Amino acid sequence: MSVPKFTVPALILLAAGGCARTGEITEGGISAVRTACPAVAIPAGTGDVTLFDPAASREASAIDVVATITNVQSTCDDAGAQVVTNVKFDVLARRRDAGPARDVVLPYFLTVVRGGTNVEAKRVSNITLHFDAGQLRASAVGQATSSVSHAAATLPDEVRRRLTEKRKAGEQSAATDPLSDPSIRRSVLSATFEALVGFQLTDDQLKYNATR
Repeated sequence: MSVPKFTVPALILLAAGGCARTGEITEGGISAVRTACPAVAIPAGTGDVTLFDPAASREASAIDVVATITNVQSTCDDAGAQVVTNVKFDVLARRRDAGPARDVVLPYFLTVVRGGTNVEAKRVSNITLHFDAGQLRASAVGQATSSVSHAAATLPDEVRRRLTEKRKAGEQSAATDPLSDPSIRRSVLSATFEALVGFQLTDDQLKYNATR
């Protein structure tokens, strides 16, 4: 499966400094905190997977196992040269028949995306779901780790200055969004990373998720 294109993430400006908090109105505008840590999310259409038996059928009666990724959590360490993000999530599954004990192995990926569209790295792993005999439900915990260069995730000083400079009402600069400057926007996008986790789906599974 090729990783689908992702929408450009919301651009988050650097705080103006001091002890301003996110969303707080300060002199010159509204502050927002930008971090070197990547945003963590599930790409659309990859958060669940459906297995069929028979495999070629798409009838509701042929649904064998349905699994969903949920409760995605992350911790980030940006103190060193590499920004390391550990992602943890739950996989919840249900099978059609409460039969004998059974293990189901599902592949999942963690991919690092830069600027909303550029895939920088991708790793595929497997998670095993164990159904006890006579049980319809199973769960497991998945984990993945991403690493991004701190330098790559840091805005250049000039871009930082443009984004955080104070603007007074009535001045021309106050009416101009710095991100309207293509060079500023490119710099912000280049320093913006996402860590995306989802099931590694086949083309048929992606199509099923998109059209069901």
